[in-house]
Amino acid sequence: MKALFIGGTGTISTEVSRLALERGWELTLLNRGNHVLPKGARSLVLDISDEQAVKEALAGERFDVVADFIVFDEEQTRRDIRLFSGMTNQYFFISSASAYQKPPRDYVITESTPLCNPYWEYSRKKAACENVLMEAYRAEGFPVTVIRPSHTYCERSITVPVHGEKGSYPVLRRMLAGNPVIVPGDGTSLWTLTHASDFAKAFVGLMGHHKAIGEAFTITSDEQLTWNQILQCTARTMGVKANLYHVASDFLIACRPDLEGPLLGDKANSVVFDCSKVKRLVPDFICTTPFDIGVEMAWKYIQTHPECQVEDPAFDSWCDRVIEAQEAGKRAFLQEA
Repeated sequence: MKALFIGGTGTISTEVSRLALERGWELTLLNRGNHVLPKGARSLVLDISDEQAVKEALAGERFDVVADFIVFDEEQTRRDIRLFSGMTNQYFFISSASAYQKPPRDYVITESTPLCNPYWEYSRKKAACENVLMEAYRAEGFPVTVIRPSHTYCERSITVPVHGEKGSYPVLRRMLAGNPVIVPGDGTSLWTLTHASDFAKAFVGLMGHHKAIGEAFTITSDEQLTWNQILQCTARTMGVKANLYHVASDFLIACRPDLEGPLLGDKANSVVFDCSKVKRLVPDFICTTPFDIGVEMAWKYIQTHPECQVEDPAFDSWCDRVIEAQEAGKRAFLQEA
């Protein structure tokens, strides 16, 4: 069985590539060659945005599966339909569970939950891509399978609710220093974290599965944790006490408008994902890496890989200003009272 992955070296796709190779897939990775490839994969160093070059490089080839891990808008979607129509038996589009209705009408999310997120353009674009692909499936038989992951992580970073442009490590540094770490709301909203190695089991299980054509699947863990629990578990793993500082999401967004999508459009909502649909087709999909184990693996990795320890003084300063602004508001209120 032959598969072509566009990307193949990201948080999700690295583990999918590894497991596909382990299970005997003949794997080709098409990317710009900026990362180390898994052993056993064939490499095509190309930019997928150069449609003509990709078309020429793949002329005469056919794949049982094509998965593009780096599609984010409708034009990229239409490009892939042009490129891979007639070349594959199954095309995977990686959407996002953040595209589901926000705020949710029901906290239990299934594949039939409407795709409607007024807060986050990223999510709306993913939903628009799905529409284009499903229309191609209905009109032309384009063999799409849609995957909707929620927050999937690997050993290279630790999940936090609010971070800056440089990722989560600056939040970990604040923890180590005993500084307050910002938590949206009261920290009790439920969140689902899925280790990439667990996600890969479901994804690879759907590869080549004829009943997955024309269908969408949510792939997440069954473990739900509050943000307070996530950060407290992280702190225990690092050997420190969590100093959590709760701030209303609306106030955080007023201080940094780009947080509206990630918070109101995603992390601030309590949801529980029902993955029974994918489990019916992939019965051996069982998540075996709970967060307390996953975060321990990630912390060990981060400590020994300096490239994961990127500091962000601007974000650190922003956190301090937000906290001081809220404390000043408290002081002013108490003085007036």
